[in-house]
Amino acid sequence: MVATPIGNLADISLRALCALAQMDAIACEDTRHTQNLLAAYGLKKPLIALHQHNEREAGALVVQRLRAGERIAYVSDAGTPGVSDPGARLVALVHAAQLRVMPIPGASSVTTLVSAMGIDTASDQFESQGFIFAGFLPTKGHARQTALMGLAQAQRAVVLLEAPHRLDTLANALAEWGPRPLTVGRELTKQFETVALLTCDTFSEWLSADSNRLRGEYVIGIHPPPAAAAKTGDDLSSEARRVLSLLLDVLPVKTASQIASQITGDSKNKLYAAALELKKEAL
Repeated sequence: MVATPIGNLADISLRALCALAQMDAIACEDTRHTQNLLAAYGLKKPLIALHQHNEREAGALVVQRLRAGERIAYVSDAGTPGVSDPGARLVALVHAAQLRVMPIPGASSVTTLVSAMGIDTASDQFESQGFIFAGFLPTKGHARQTALMGLAQAQRAVVLLEAPHRLDTLANALAEWGPRPLTVGRELTKQFETVALLTCDTFSEWLSADSNRLRGEYVIGIHPPPAAAAKTGDDLSSEARRVLSLLLDVLPVKTASQIASQITGDSKNKLYAAALELKKEAL
């Protein structure tokens, strides 16, 4: 399993180049893309098409060739195979055949963005350690809403991938998360790379400010909630919860929390956290 650049061709590792040069064949997500990639490094190898639509069948062929003693690498179009890319089924088949799987690390859009977020993934508090990689969210409305509702409860950072044509929908949904910090990575390592620190409730406005921002590959990192927002809201008064519950019947989470805070004088952050819990319980 060989990681390849996510944009900048200089990000290939020496080990990856050495391994690819020694292969009898290279299985890949897109033969035309990989042919061009290999040509950039002066390499030419027989290619095997192995993508999400034929991974099981093509994987069986790869296993057969490995058993015959051939050396075969797998590369996806960009980054580390098996991470929101094809490759996981192939690995499972190779393991099942009791053959060796050798990972050759390299570029990953996920860790690239996390390194630029400035979050403490080694926090002393266990619940804040690391980050959650959610990949691509479901495309259907209810499943997408449910997934986002669950992620909103997390005390860790959340990293998402998203296609350009669904950015508006995601931005509108994340507006409900309020002023929680958000780092956007667009076209990472490429010519028009953008890394911007925003908040969830300003993401939609940021996208609208430049039509070019609706193009390209996106990785989105949502920072852990502030300490005050991380509280469950158990210390809210019964009156605050009653008001919040009534408002949630007719208003979005963010608006309901703001109005409930104005009425009751309770913390907006605590009310927001409680609103997310109430919404989750109602699903």
